[in-house]
Amino acid sequence: MSQRDLNRAIARATGEDISTITGMGFVELTPFPIEREPRVLDWDEYDRERNVAVIPQRRRHNSAA
Repeated sequence: MSQRDLNRAIARATGEDISTITGMGFVELTPFPIEREPRVLDWDEYDRERNVAVIPQRRRHNSAA
């Protein structure tokens, strides 16, 4: 069954508009669940890419007196 057929069948059964059903994200059930990789963020890598100082450092000038 295609996604379009599924949306139409649910819309017919519930009396809702197809656009409403499409927005709800129904999917066909599978015999085994599809496991997805967890979405993770490596904060250390993110900070290295940004590398923005909170307080900018001033350059010191050595005066040869």
